[in-house]
Parts: sequence; structure tokens; C-alpha cells
Amino acid sequence: MILIATVDPIGTLAMFVGLTARCSARERVAIAVRAVGFGGLVLLAFIVLGQLLLQAIGVRLESFQLAGGLIFLLFGIQMVFGSGSTSGSAAPEPDHDLAIFPLAVPSIASPGSILAVVVLTDNHLYTIRQQMVTAALLLLVLAATLCGLLLSTPIFRVLGRSGASLLVRVLGLILSSLAVEMILEAGQTILSQMLDR
Repeated sequence: MILIATVDPIGTLAMFVGLTARCSARERVAIAVRAVGFGGLVLLAFIVLGQLLLQAIGVRLESFQLAGGLIFLLFGIQMVFGSGSTSGSAAPEPDHDLAIFPLAVPSIASPGSILAVVVLTDNHLYTIRQQMVTAALLLLVLAATLCGLLLSTPIFRVLGRSGASLLVRVLGLILSSLAVEMILEAGQTILSQMLDR
């Protein structure tokens, strides 16, 4: 359950809809496959090397979570105020791969999902078999996320341009709410750590 909540297929769909509103169906499929593929690779890498990497660079996951929340909030606000589906800003730029940023990272491989896979595969708490089960469950969640992104094309076809514009704004509001929750949670954790010192 924690993997579903942290990978957050609905939040990813919200961002995907806003960013690809002016893309063709073929472009949306390609972006969806690449986003889930790259996001999955990042999370699987953190399952294997996450604890060692974070300790080596000395970065707290709370910092990742706070930064990710701020980025999500900016995208959510942009979607709510209509720059997602009515302007050209949602179309992929020649030198910028939307599949990698912001879809793969920090949407699918978010600070929360990175934290989840690192915690759920702690070598001191879980056996190799339990860690393999966690990896398998992660793959199932990623498959569900990919299905949701691929279904965005028929959703666009049914809703039309006006319906899609409305959906983008509603999903932008949801994404903004999730972003605020991430920011508050990270801020609360950091504040608690400061007070404990």
C-alpha cells in the first residue's frame, strides 16, 4: 500500500495530462513508456544501492521531499491557471525530455517513493526474500501507472478539448494539494529534528 501511495499513479497522471495535452497520441505513448521505464530504473537502483548512496553524499530524504513538493506545486498551479492545455508550453521542447523530467523524476521516482523503497529494503530489517517481494510489488505498481498513462489517450478522445481542459484544471488542483502535503510533511519532519537537538 505504501508503494501505491508514494509512486502515486493518480498524481503522475495529473502531471502527465497537463504536460502532454498538446502532444499527439503517439508522442503520449512514447513519453509514458519512457517515463515509467526511467522512473522504474531509478527506484530499482535505490533498492540495490539507495542506503549506501544517500549515506555517501550526506543528503537527507526530507530535503528531497521538500524540493519535490515545491516542484509539484509549481506544476499544479500552472495546470490550474490554464497553461497546461491551452498554451504551447505543454509541448515537449527540442532539448528537454518530459519523460525524464518531471515525469520519471520527481513524479514516479519521487522523494516519497525513493524513501519507501529504501526503508522497505533495509538490510537490517528485511530478508533477501522480503526485499524481492518488495521489488515485485514495485513492478506491479509501475505497470498500473503505465496503464493509467496509456489510457490518457482514449480519455482525451472521449472528453474533447473542453473536457480535457477541465480535467487538467481539476487534476492540477489535486496535484497542488498533494504537493502541499509533501511540503508540510517534510517541514514537520525537519522542524521535529531541529527541536530534538
